[in-house]
Amino acid sequence: MAVEIKYVVIRNGEEKMTFASKKEADAHDKMLDMAETFADWLGQSTLELDEAQREALGLHLAAEKEAIQHIIRTSKLPEAVASQSADSDSVVNQQKKAPIKAVDAA
Repeated sequence: MAVEIKYVVIRNGEEKMTFASKKEADAHDKMLDMAETFADWLGQSTLELDEAQREALGLHLAAEKEAIQHIIRTSKLPEAVASQSADSDSVVNQQKKAPIKAVDAA
């Protein structure tokens, strides 16, 4: 018989995610706390967002906190984000330039 330890993040009585380590579970729980705070903060703003939009945006901001901190400190995009954006733009541009080839279906 195998014994397995799992750490479950539960919010408002609902299981959100399961982790193999307490450290990962605590980090996810902290991110969810931050997302909830962002959503509450957005609700107090003059922006017209419904609850689902506030929650989604709050979760995104919490997940990208390092990038946000970098932008606040430097007023520039982080290198990884800037290079990802440039890479995806070049792929999109290449796709626009590439001719479309017909493929015979078998």
